[in-house]
Amino acid sequence: MGVSTSSPEKGISVVTVDVPPVNALPVAAWYALADAVRTAGRDPEVRCVVLAAEGRGFNAGVDIKEIQAQGPAALVGANRGCFEAFSAVYECEVPVVAAVHGFCLGGGIGLAGNADVIVASDDATFGLPELDRGALGAATHLARLVPRHLMRALYYTSRTASAAELHAHGSVWRVVPRTELHAAALELAREIAAKDGELIRLAKAAINGIDPVDVRRSYRFEQGFTYEASVSGVADRVRNTFGKEGG
Repeated sequence: MGVSTSSPEKGISVVTVDVPPVNALPVAAWYALADAVRTAGRDPEVRCVVLAAEGRGFNAGVDIKEIQAQGPAALVGANRGCFEAFSAVYECEVPVVAAVHGFCLGGGIGLAGNADVIVASDDATFGLPELDRGALGAATHLARLVPRHLMRALYYTSRTASAAELHAHGSVWRVVPRTELHAAALELAREIAAKDGELIRLAKAAINGIDPVDVRRSYRFEQGFTYEASVSGVADRVRNTFGKEGG
């Protein structure tokens, strides 16, 4: 359990997250994920990284219970850990394919939104329940997955969008039955990994260089409002209803 790395085929590295029960990551796991992705991308033999998960869903965001138990230190740690993990995916020296199943929420949107390509199972759902958790953030990454006005509607309501809907918007490459997700992600990764190793790295740097939004700066700006909500007491008021009836 935790974060592991495997090499199923030449040129492909698979980074897998397995943090039961729902892949809601504590601070240490966000940093471990960032380190794993960066390490895989730096390997000169790797030409594509697949980001996957075990269990009920791809990612349920941060571990709210850790923040409730440890207070401000855990909140700062979670924000910094998320920033590092999202940046590691975006800045990975080779393309990253996100293999998404089940729920992709909160921090999961940051990971998938910063990936180069998304392959999803037909049971996958994407959303930001941040306003229901006393937090703000990752609208930067949701805006990479859906049109701007839909992003706002999903953000304000905490509703989710299906993999089929994201496929219709062009942000999900392929939707497959859950049992075929791993194979579909590897199939795409294999096609990418067949390219020249040096050229694919140049291509990744070039594509990042022409992005219209600086995702690191944009997300960091959002995080400032999470800090403000915390200092003002709004975050605690909302977060303390998490997991309680009527909350």
